[in-house]
Amino acid sequence: MWLYIAKRVLYAIPIALGVSIICFSLVYLAPGDPIQSLIPPDASDEDIAAIRRLYGFDKPVVFQYFDWLARAVTGDLGTSLQSNRPVLNEVTRAFGNTLMIAVAAVIVAFVLATIFGTLAAFNLGKPVDKVATSISTLGVSIPNYWMGIVLVILFSVQWRLLPATGMGGDGSDGFSWFEWDQARYAILPMVTMAMIPLGVVTRSTRSAVADTLSQDYVQLLRAKGLGEGRVVLHALRNALPQMLAVMGLQLGYLIGGSILIETVFNWPGTGLVMSRAILTRDIPLLQGTILILALSFVAINLIVDLLQTLVDPRIKRS
Repeated sequence: MWLYIAKRVLYAIPIALGVSIICFSLVYLAPGDPIQSLIPPDASDEDIAAIRRLYGFDKPVVFQYFDWLARAVTGDLGTSLQSNRPVLNEVTRAFGNTLMIAVAAVIVAFVLATIFGTLAAFNLGKPVDKVATSISTLGVSIPNYWMGIVLVILFSVQWRLLPATGMGGDGSDGFSWFEWDQARYAILPMVTMAMIPLGVVTRSTRSAVADTLSQDYVQLLRAKGLGEGRVVLHALRNALPQMLAVMGLQLGYLIGGSILIETVFNWPGTGLVMSRAILTRDIPLLQGTILILALSFVAINLIVDLLQTLVDPRIKRS
């Protein structure tokens, strides 16, 4: 087991290196000069050259990448061109805010999807199955940003039950799920985030549990008089590896694809930071944000892979 973990970690290193190359290169494909917003209108050629040297844009792109990679390994992702603050501090703070609602959305989606998918698998073709299938279809079909706008119109504008945007009433970015005055700001973005994984995992659970129920050993257990509760546990245990794999991917998608949702709700997470970095052409901030999000996706897949091994001994690792 430990040898397998070591191998998986070693395999992640070249993946992370490839991710760093892509993150660094993609932002240079966009048109425009990244330091244009920093140059005063009356700046001389000497001033422009000095600014380029200050931020390292006077070097060839290859040398810029290796300089950036050497600093990134030590935790130095550079300085934001707009705020003049360390990129790592801004991205870490925003990533924590994104993680708050993404993890909550995944937990809610996982619990509800397990219930809906299991009920559908035990009642194939019946009204319960049709309702669960309809919910999953809506979850994967409706654009999440559109769902967010609808929820804001209903719960914030018309019914005035929940706040529409922000992270706190006083303008602060402090947050706690255990304080209602703060937690209520996260409900709408969390529900919006949970819709897609709810639909995807419901379908996956329904398929996996239904496949387990069709196996001969399940019929034998029932013939021996095993209660339906125990049958459900056996079915879920066999479906759990597949459910974990799908849920891990969905968590990665939520963390990396939160830009639209966080923009709709003005939630100060990585999505909102990346949106502002794109609009202001803040290259260091954009590179750092993309790198952290990509590496988190790699880490999530590694963790899910290890969890699958723990929950299902039949999965042999070497």
